Amino acid sequence: MEREELPRFVQSTAVFLFFIQAVRVLFSVLFGVIYDALFEGPMTAQAVVTNLLVLAAFLAPLFVPRRLARRVLLLTSVLIFMARVPLTVNNPDIRLYSSLLIVAAAGCYAALLLQKEGGLFALALSSALVLDQVARAAGNTWDITLRPAWLPLQVILSVGLLLASAAAWRQTSRQGPGWGIGILGGVALGAFLFLETSLLSLPNALARWSNWSYAALTPALLFVTLLPLIGSVGDFSRVRVSRPMRVAAVLLVCGCLALGSFMSGFAAALALLLAQGLVMFALFSIPRPSGEQRERIGLHLALGHLLFLLINFAYAFSFTYAYTFDFFRGTGLPIVLSAGLLATLPIAWRKHIRQPPPWRKPRLALGTSLLLVALTAVLAFPPPPRMKEAGPNVRLGTYNIHYGYNTVWEFALEGMARTIEESGADFVALQEVDTGRITSYSVDDALWLSRRLRMEVFYLPTVEHLTGIAVLYHFPAQATQGKLLTSRLEQTGVIRTTLNVGGYILDACDIWLGLEPAERMVQLNEALDLITASSAALGGDFNDTPDSAIYQRMIQAGFVDPFIAGGFAPLPTSPSEQPQERIDFVWLRGLQPTAARVLESTASDHRMVVVEARLE
Repeated sequence: MEREELPRFVQSTAVFLFFIQAVRVLFSVLFGVIYDALFEGPMTAQAVVTNLLVLAAFLAPLFVPRRLARRVLLLTSVLIFMARVPLTVNNPDIRLYSSLLIVAAAGCYAALLLQKEGGLFALALSSALVLDQVARAAGNTWDITLRPAWLPLQVILSVGLLLASAAAWRQTSRQGPGWGIGILGGVALGAFLFLETSLLSLPNALARWSNWSYAALTPALLFVTLLPLIGSVGDFSRVRVSRPMRVAAVLLVCGCLALGSFMSGFAAALALLLAQGLVMFALFSIPRPSGEQRERIGLHLALGHLLFLLINFAYAFSFTYAYTFDFFRGTGLPIVLSAGLLATLPIAWRKHIRQPPPWRKPRLALGTSLLLVALTAVLAFPPPPRMKEAGPNVRLGTYNIHYGYNTVWEFALEGMARTIEESGADFVALQEVDTGRITSYSVDDALWLSRRLRMEVFYLPTVEHLTGIAVLYHFPAQATQGKLLTSRLEQTGVIRTTLNVGGYILDACDIWLGLEPAERMVQLNEALDLITASSAALGGDFNDTPDSAIYQRMIQAGFVDPFIAGGFAPLPTSPSEQPQERIDFVWLRGLQPTAARVLESTASDHRMVVVEARLE
């Protein structure tokens, strides 16, 4: 890269980074809008308008003016850098309109960049993905630049980027052949964006798919993402590859994605890393010189954005099939495989595969890349948990964390962490735990809370690897076991953790019961078959009240309600603001309750329940 091209590279990389972040924010805010429409219904006019605005934002490249390319590049970048400041504010309404503006402006910017300097497009997008991984590693999967404390730094960063845009405006680009992506490239780009924002660029998602170490996957994934950039030599050249090799590459991507889903451990992680490497190389084959022809870049880019939108909605339905369309149950992997096929089509279709352009100072680029890899390795390294010595009593809690949101759909994991700290719980059963979905900021709730609270964690995925239940604990665990329960609607499960509390063995368990009474009874009976110890605690969201058959079944199994047994006020737990129902419980067997309370925190849409018991 020549020195005079640096301002445009900085500008375009920042634009694409903020686009990725805005997409993540937009889908997270949209999740709240649609969730409320489904459960509080009917669909409101505001929800309809919001969805139409989302569609319009992704179709913005259709309307980009081509004759004023340099001016529009400047204008759209300025809008993006300014809108990125309020995106940091943790308010759903502010984030909605900020993200819509960024998505629309970035689409127009991308269309003009492809037309004017197409060789820079894949380079800048790859670099943006690298920076996004670093920002998320710095926040233990929760993007540090979307936290309130980042706001002053974002103001400074945006001002600096505005100066870079001014320098890019003064830059005179070298004239070359026209660029385009074609219909095939537009489709591939939409599928590529889906794969990166939903799986392949998220080390926590790869860790949950493969059941391997997040700490090891974080630097490994960054290295693989960087590999096409640091490995570039010579010109931005085209490498001729035989058709069988190209077809094999496409099949290999799909095969690696399937192996990453079905296998477990190092082999699965390696397969997913290989898929990421091949997809990143495929990205550089999407833009192509098109001579002097005036290709309809805006149309093809909008087509890719539309496909990206549709795949994301389909993938969201694979998690929410119980509330939307039942035939989407189990379709997560087929959707990802379809995206893998579409993202690598340019490799199979075109005779030449493009290599990234060379850096002017390759040693500096290599050194910077290795420094970033080392930095993420340090950031991802887990802090030692604070394990407790045995005491006369043990505190046990349950908390439905609502995917990290409060009732007004502000992301509130920090508030939940403070609530757990206030409770003093030694063991916490968590429900509605997301670990990498784009609809909850791609955050791994279980990993983030365990590191924030310095507690051990065990996670049981129940739906598509990335949603489930988890337990946090301060005492050493002799064994942990998760089991999926029979579920006609949303898949649920139970976790049994055998804790060693100063030589006293306690089975501390977590459950999340289903949506229908008959289904809940089947699930509870299956869970009770697993919980056979005489000293046991079972916490969870039972989705049923004290006047139900579920409540009576727990009593029949030898458990006691510590609020009733100890004479403590059995306060309602749901919703967290003006609660009406008591559906969250910590049941005890073989333990003597000494205290029980419902915390007043509204960080989630449920209130946390914590009980204290004496070991007998």
